[in-house]
Formats: sequence, C-alpha cells, structure tokens
Amino acid sequence: MNDDTDIQPILAWLKERQESYPVTVEEVGINEVQGWQVDPASGNITHESGKFFSIIGVKVTGAADREVPSWSQPMLKQEEVGISGVLVQTKGGVTRYLFYAKFEPGNINMVQISPALQVSEGNLSLAHKGKRPRLAEYFDGTKGRLLKSVTGVEDGGRFYHKVNRSMLVEVDESENVPITEDYIWLTLPQIKKLLLVDLAVNSLARNVCAII
Repeated sequence: MNDDTDIQPILAWLKERQESYPVTVEEVGINEVQGWQVDPASGNITHESGKFFSIIGVKVTGAADREVPSWSQPMLKQEEVGISGVLVQTKGGVTRYLFYAKFEPGNINMVQISPALQVSEGNLSLAHKGKRPRLAEYFDGTKGRLLKSVTGVEDGGRFYHKVNRSMLVEVDESENVPITEDYIWLTLPQIKKLLLVDLAVNSLARNVCAII
C-alpha cells in the first residue's frame, strides 16, 4: 500500500502517544475543583478568572415538536469563540494536513487526533496563566495564508450558544513548521480512512475535515 494512503503507521503512532502520555484523570466532586466556584444564589458554576465556560440552567417552554413541550436543564455556556485550526502544505506535489495528538481529560484513551491548534480565546489570552499555544501565530493572521474559516454551532442540546471557528491555513512549501513528535502530517486519503476508525479522531478535528 502506498505511504500516502496507509494509516497503519498513523494508528501505531497514535497508540504510542496514548500509552506514553504521563497523566492521571479521576472523577472528583465540584467542591474539589480548584479555581472554580458555585454561585450560592444561582447555582451557576464559573471560573474565578471569568474566562473559559460556565454551567448555567435554562428553562424551555413551547417546544411543541419535541418529546415534551417544556423542561429545564443545565447547559455549558461559553461566550468565547473556540478555534480549531489545521495547516495545509504541498511538497513535491503531495498535499498534507497537520494534526495533533491532543490530550483532553474527557477523552477515551486519553489522546485523540485533533486539529493542529485547538484553543479558546481564553487560552490565547493566557487566562490560564500558562504558555501560549504552539502554532498560534498561524491562526492569528501573523503567518500563513487563510484558505477557509467557518463558524459553526456546537451541540445545542448541551451547549448554550457555543460556537467554534474551523480554520484551514496554507503554509509555503519551503516553510519549516515548528512541530514536535506529537504532530503528524496526513494526506486526504489517510484522513478519510481515519474518520472511519473508532475513537481515533476527535469531534473538532472532524469539523475541520468538513471544510478540507
């Protein structure tokens, strides 16, 4: 099988990333979560910085075509626009797309294939007091050429007015993109095959793949 279509080396790379990631995740009570607070009046859960997201309640009435016409539920609210970005580069006549093996605490298998950049505005502004995300300069207009940018709504059954921007940015053939072993360049045939593999590609990467 041609290297430009074979996904077995990619799945082996992903498995190695999953097995070598040095993290432990355990479920704890909200009262044990540092930096987050529960409003005693509303019950809303927010971050002390005012950034990232909050857990709110919504009350629905008049939904005549649903299973029940009215109900109330908690929802995740995040006013910041998330950015899910993938780089594209053509070398020797072959076009490849850059993805990242990203850890998220809710992931099954810890690490999944994700966009090269997957951040919120809070991350970019360093509200978490951490480091600036790698490759951010390609998605803030500093470097590269923007090919596509599409804003879409997240699952409206769980997220309240939550939107993410899927971005595709082209870099020149001569550009040496500063990546680590946690990044991988994929061809379109490889991407199409990986999308059919259980638990391999995260939802935000799938959104970006829709605009490739």
